[in-house]
Amino acid sequence: MIPFPLGPQWPTKDPFLFVAHHLDRYPAGNPDLGPRADLSGRRIGNDFASVDGWNMYHGSLVPGFPQHPHRGFETVTYLRSGFVDHSDSMGATARYGPGDTQWLTAGGGIVHSEMFPLLSSTGDNLLELFQIWVNLPQATKMAEPHFSMLWAEATPEVPVGRLVTPSSGPDGEPPAGPTTGSDSPSIVTVVAGSCAGRVGQAPPPASWASQPESGLAIVHLELQSGDSWTLPETEPGVDRALYFYRGDRLEIDSGSGGQTLEAGHGLELTAQPTRLSAVEDKALVMILQGRPIGEPVAQYGPFVLNDRAGLEQAFVDYRRTGFGGWPWDRDDPVHPVDAGRFARHPDGSRDVPSGSVPARS
Repeated sequence: MIPFPLGPQWPTKDPFLFVAHHLDRYPAGNPDLGPRADLSGRRIGNDFASVDGWNMYHGSLVPGFPQHPHRGFETVTYLRSGFVDHSDSMGATARYGPGDTQWLTAGGGIVHSEMFPLLSSTGDNLLELFQIWVNLPQATKMAEPHFSMLWAEATPEVPVGRLVTPSSGPDGEPPAGPTTGSDSPSIVTVVAGSCAGRVGQAPPPASWASQPESGLAIVHLELQSGDSWTLPETEPGVDRALYFYRGDRLEIDSGSGGQTLEAGHGLELTAQPTRLSAVEDKALVMILQGRPIGEPVAQYGPFVLNDRAGLEQAFVDYRRTGFGGWPWDRDDPVHPVDAGRFARHPDGSRDVPSGSVPARS
């Protein structure tokens, strides 16, 4: 297995299109929920240079991505730190926070915005998220758009037992081998699909992930130094990849000889059970798996179809219809600072998780 380096966008295989890992150490927020900082010298509207460790991206007042269109695929946004304010052309809107996942089926066409409000006015605002683009089969590329929130409170987390080697066995005999303890803070988070005996929340109905044969799973692993965990075997024909994005070293053993992976690298895995062990430092890992859709992919910017004709039609349709138009009074809407985590769906129903409401400090 040959490692590959990780950059701002990670390489993927069908059915995944790419993964963008955002890590921004924003300063304190101002009254507009933007950064309390001088923005001169930044390329406002296209700020990706990570000056001072953070970006405005396409935002001008608040960091993030003002209204933009998509067609033919899905975005899965898994948030580790910070907050995201979502709004879209269906009339759905939300604020979500650490541990939450937003799953958006663009289908035949949607416009949405993703803004990063800086809720703390006195301290730093750390933002870390993963946006994963998942392809749609041709049969559902033009499905009705769908907005889902997968709240942290309902996202399965599986504790990983630490292997503890006793100093001696019974009656002073040599130890028989390591035993599993229960004091480890290592956690397997099942963002989507099934893993470690747990099943994630349901994907949108038109998603490739909703098909049992897809084998699609998105798993995050936080493995403390010295801890080990075995990724279970998957079905033949299901591809999977490991992304070791933070830590020191990760020992990987799939039964045919082990290897050591340095942080900032990824690896395609076999279908066999694979033992992962963190060395020297805590290891943070993302794992993606899925059976390939196996259809032609034609991508241009925010549109993913099967051929050039499909891409050309997407641009024609967007210019003609605006994919439903934009019902908000600004391109980069954000919610009041004390809004808390919530979702309002296209039918007007409101969804609030059971967690506490964040307040501005």
